[in-house]
Amino acid sequence: DRGLDLLISLLQALNGFVLVVTSEGVIFYSSHTIQDYLGFHQVDVMHQSVFELIHTEDQPEFRRNLHWALDPPRTPEGEPSPAAGKSPDSSAVICKPDQLPPENSSFLERSFVCRFRCLLDNSSGFLALNLQGRLKFLHGMNRRSEDGSVLPPQLALFAISTPLQPPSILQIRTKNMIFRTKHKLDFTPLACDAKGKMVLGYTEAELRMCGTGYQFVHAADTLYCAENHVRMMKTGESGLTVFRLLTKNNRWKWVQANARLVYKNGKPEYIVVTQRPLVDEEGGEHLRKRSMHLPFTFATGEALLYQSAHPLPGFPDLFQSKGKPSKSKKPSCSHAGCSQKNGIEPRSLLGAVMRQDKA
Repeated sequence: DRGLDLLISLLQALNGFVLVVTSEGVIFYSSHTIQDYLGFHQVDVMHQSVFELIHTEDQPEFRRNLHWALDPPRTPEGEPSPAAGKSPDSSAVICKPDQLPPENSSFLERSFVCRFRCLLDNSSGFLALNLQGRLKFLHGMNRRSEDGSVLPPQLALFAISTPLQPPSILQIRTKNMIFRTKHKLDFTPLACDAKGKMVLGYTEAELRMCGTGYQFVHAADTLYCAENHVRMMKTGESGLTVFRLLTKNNRWKWVQANARLVYKNGKPEYIVVTQRPLVDEEGGEHLRKRSMHLPFTFATGEALLYQSAHPLPGFPDLFQSKGKPSKSKKPSCSHAGCSQKNGIEPRSLLGAVMRQDKA
């Protein structure tokens, strides 16, 4: 236990995260601190292709460093690259131990820079990382060849990934407050991690009993969030979204979030949102930039807010409205389970906004 505690402390103190990638480009291991730098949870990236996280222009460099001779096999013209295939293992080049240099050879040391997708970046969406480590034999894979014989251990990249540009004091302070929430497809809250409970002040039970979740979003940010919600339902990811959330002590908290769909058996099952608290000055700057953009179109956010019957492909039926909102100023209900009153669907954006405290 002491050894584990020491390892966790070292990872927290490290300005980066540990990454182990097989020769086929599959992430065998990532330390949990990857979430502090890229916004992805450790479980989400393990056993996935690393090339899905790397900028297209940097993928050849990363693939080159996975090969012991810095000379990966070339893909014939007209065929998809190994990263694009469904089975990365099929593109593996199996090497016998006697074909490889000694494990302590300086030829196996690696130090290079690649841009990784970053859910926390508010400019390019990528973070330049310096990967420093070496190729080492990865034991315990127990892989077999086509004839059933056990394959020898293969080299994998063991590296420490650190940001090319040192983080600012503000980034160091805020990175430890990144939190994640889980939602139904209509954004109804299902779960919130411990950091989220600290930032927002709610328990999971309090989050679940309040409806779709849009009643926690500032009325001035609702259409903006709805448009990114629609984008996520169509593409699988919302992109960076900066908005205000209502805390339990009735204060607005600016957050920078990225929502994405999680699929099961090829169908979207739920939404996972990674959120980082912002200071008011950062939020205000985003609001000024947003105000310079064109107004929302009727086919996206406004269609949801005003309960239009305009079809939105990919959205569940409960998002489609069956009537027009009433002009009544009274809130439609105080609980998500209430029936429709005044012709306003409680689960709609308008119904959620009307349930917010006027103050």
